[in-house]
Amino acid sequence: MKNPKLTLVGAGPGDPELITLKGIKALEAADVVLYDSLANDDLLAYAKNAKVVEYVGKRQGDHSLPQETINEAIVRYALEYGHVVRLKGGDPFVFGRGFEELEFAAQYGIPTTVVPGISSATSLAGLLHIPITHRGISRSFHVFSATTKDGELSEEIRSSVHLAGTRVVLMGLKQLGKIAALYQQHGLGEMPVAVIQNGSLENQKTAFGIMKTIENEVEKNGIQTPSIIVIGEVVSLKFSLIPAEVTA
Repeated sequence: MKNPKLTLVGAGPGDPELITLKGIKALEAADVVLYDSLANDDLLAYAKNAKVVEYVGKRQGDHSLPQETINEAIVRYALEYGHVVRLKGGDPFVFGRGFEELEFAAQYGIPTTVVPGISSATSLAGLLHIPITHRGISRSFHVFSATTKDGELSEEIRSSVHLAGTRVVLMGLKQLGKIAALYQQHGLGEMPVAVIQNGSLENQKTAFGIMKTIENEVEKNGIQTPSIIVIGEVVSLKFSLIPAEVTA
């Protein structure tokens, strides 16, 4: 019997340099690494001492393993090998179902640790010089999952038209048409929008527009999943910078 342990590690938004130092140290100390599709494969190079490195892909519309199976694998590997690192894209607790894995391991008396990650919800806009809050324009931001487990537009998104501040939508590209129509129905057709695919990576793609035009811009730029949607007046601030200031 090894000394079982689970560490949930946030891999960040995609760029392997955006993982934390503590996350790297956890990978270096891992006996087993279970990683998601949104975690950059380059990070696996840090897991040189791991006896098992296994892909348990989790992405909208492409779940290679049910969550229950992943939970069971964490416990099985922890009891057999020792230290399991669960490497998850972004932050484990931002729409990552991290607490479910933590809770399941704890039921078996397995000690757990969380290493937070940089979430795409708060970082990708910034990489494009879009502040999600800005004095005089946005005093708050709200993060949503666009789709319910039944594939419908979430009630939170429907209510977002009544909110001030910036709205960041994760896992929402397939719902973009419904979101744009909803905002236009509430007189918000001129609301600025940005859609970011593969943010922070070399193959990043972006589309900018307003609710009236964003679907066409997304199609024109070939935007696909995984993408996030940023909604709010702060999006237009990107274009207020002089060209020499913008590097993204």
